[in-house]
Amino acid sequence: MKSIALIGADGFVGKSIKKNILYDKSNSITCVTRENYEAARDEKEYDIIINAAMPSKRFWAKQNPNKDFCETVEKTFNIVTNWKSSKIIQISSISARSQLDTTYGRHKAAAEKLVSDEKNLILRLGPMYGKDLNKGVLIDMKNDKPVYVSKESLYCFAPVDWIGKWICENIHLSGVLDVGGNNAIKLDEIAQKIGSKSLFIGPIDNQIISKEIKDAPEARNVLEFIL
Repeated sequence: MKSIALIGADGFVGKSIKKNILYDKSNSITCVTRENYEAARDEKEYDIIINAAMPSKRFWAKQNPNKDFCETVEKTFNIVTNWKSSKIIQISSISARSQLDTTYGRHKAAAEKLVSDEKNLILRLGPMYGKDLNKGVLIDMKNDKPVYVSKESLYCFAPVDWIGKWICENIHLSGVLDVGGNNAIKLDEIAQKIGSKSLFIGPIDNQIISKEIKDAPEARNVLEFIL
């Protein structure tokens, strides 16, 4: 039985990972939040630490670079330095590859370097959707709010429930992998389908996985969620 510490267990991705780990009785899980962080850190050595605690707010990161650094890079450094584990699974973002000209992307990339080890696993997630989604381009388009990227941007949307299941089925892997939906969809197509009046302001921001994943959902399935 593997002992797993899931840091960020109450977050959007963390909840999905937690649900799927609990289905697997061959693993024991410690769900880590801000309230029990120090106690869980000092309790024992874990087989696997899953760091799903980094912020996912790109515009917030731009407005609050110091806070984003603390929540992304510094927090990862503390996990690497102060927690005891055989392996770390870092829940990162495609932005660590595609948005190195932004605060958000640079911080995600810097955090990845801290866990860059042949035994660890870095997962760069694409845009996600699910019942608890409360921010991001989908919510902005649905509410006719400005979207700060080009409408020509391609996004590899995937349901967060599928993401959580995929992660739990592949915790044995190592290296750096992109995880998202196949065949990215243009934001303009989504906006037209839902009749959004959002104004698109900004550069093309392609959030695309580098390699298709077998049996992954199609990105355009996001239309079933948003309509």
